[in-house]
Amino acid sequence: MDEANVRSRKAIQDNAGDQQSVQSKEPKTMNLQKRVGLVSGVSLIVGTIIGSGIFISPKSVLRNTGAVGPCLVIWAVCGVISTMGALCFAELGTMITKSGGEYPYLMEAFGPIPAFLFSWASVIVMKPSSFAITCLSFAEYASAPFYPGCTPPVVVIKCLAAAAILTITTINALSVRLASYVQNFFTAAKMIIIIIIIVSGIVLLAQGNTENFVNSFEGTQITAGGVGLAFYNGLWAYDGWNQLNYITEEIKNPYRNLPLSILIGIPVIIVCYLLINISYFTVMTATELLQSPAVAVTFGDRVLHPAAWIVPLFVAFSTIGSANGSCFTAGRLTYVAGREGHMLKFLSYISVKRLTPSPAITFYGIVGMIYIIPADINTLINYFSFAVWIFYGLTIAGLVVMRFTKKDMKRPIKIPIVIPIAMVLISIYLVLAPIIDQPEWAYLYCVLFILSGLVVYFPFVHYKVKWAQKITKPITMFVQMLMEVVPPEIQAE
Repeated sequence: MDEANVRSRKAIQDNAGDQQSVQSKEPKTMNLQKRVGLVSGVSLIVGTIIGSGIFISPKSVLRNTGAVGPCLVIWAVCGVISTMGALCFAELGTMITKSGGEYPYLMEAFGPIPAFLFSWASVIVMKPSSFAITCLSFAEYASAPFYPGCTPPVVVIKCLAAAAILTITTINALSVRLASYVQNFFTAAKMIIIIIIIVSGIVLLAQGNTENFVNSFEGTQITAGGVGLAFYNGLWAYDGWNQLNYITEEIKNPYRNLPLSILIGIPVIIVCYLLINISYFTVMTATELLQSPAVAVTFGDRVLHPAAWIVPLFVAFSTIGSANGSCFTAGRLTYVAGREGHMLKFLSYISVKRLTPSPAITFYGIVGMIYIIPADINTLINYFSFAVWIFYGLTIAGLVVMRFTKKDMKRPIKIPIVIPIAMVLISIYLVLAPIIDQPEWAYLYCVLFILSGLVVYFPFVHYKVKWAQKITKPITMFVQMLMEVVPPEIQAE
């Protein structure tokens, strides 16, 4: 730790000394604390995965498959793929107990360059754009009841989305415990709407509304690229199965709670997603579902009648809970990348009073604000998924590589090697199939942006040019004094 950081730490800790002497239970070490237990872990997985995806993706999955039968098959297979991926990440997370998701695993398996490219693409584009999409979805559903019969104004949606981002980042910067409580509350709230839709569908099925499932594979339109795009949208709804790996350092007893949270949370989500889609088809034909502006709202209008307002309200709860979970975990990626010197150093600093990575969370919220731009959500999902599955495949390939290059590493969980090999092959298919079937320049631009990180990596990270350090040092000191943050203490391995 350099002299400036020592002085800053001492000054800030002196200012906070009176408060810490009163609060005798306040931890004295400047590191993230282990405050996430099994219930919070399951809640984080369920709460993050069940967000806007299940209310947005059904139309796109159906559009790319052409019929009810293959649509439901895709949803089930997406659940299996997510479970396999989560098991791979469970082995990685208990083998390398560091926060940051794919980042520390790529660093351990392949070195700093792939890890940096992942952090570059994730911190600047993938995570904040996903955050923005989810908050925009929240804003659309939350504002819908106030504009019956018409589309809410764009300015209202954008302002409401910005307010959601500001609120969520503030909560996560203030307290890990408060963010966990908020996550638990919205997870419980979203399960209410899930149960309402599922129970309504079961009742309708019992009453004989099964005509949409007769000859359910008739009209199927299957192409390699179409299936790939259908998987993109289905897997978008399941995205979040790796979220606990971003906060491994904050999980109580990660060897037990990390895999157990996965094995409890994801099967619950698979069952819920299948039953929700079946419920949709009990009241809508395939054509009606494709024409619906908002599938869940249409379902509520036809089934719940005077209580239809419940649907947009609880869908808004669902999306805001998903956004909170995304912020909670993505801020940790920025924190870990800054700690390793792959992002601005102050992004790895921790609040003295609150022991949260508040600079990383604040940065994440600011970049998320930038992405509140009118755009086609389905297109964004396609390109987001394309980039994400490049790194999912590379990370799981790292698991296979480390089985041979790091045989002596402790592995509390060791899954059959056929699972990661299958996941690597699936990742290759998901990346290549849409390009081969319908090549678009946007996919090339996505790859070029990821590789453009090398232009930043070599001068600023690898060679550490002096003029860059002269610019960042006063910024770092200003942030330290403004936000009362200090570098994390180095923990013994």
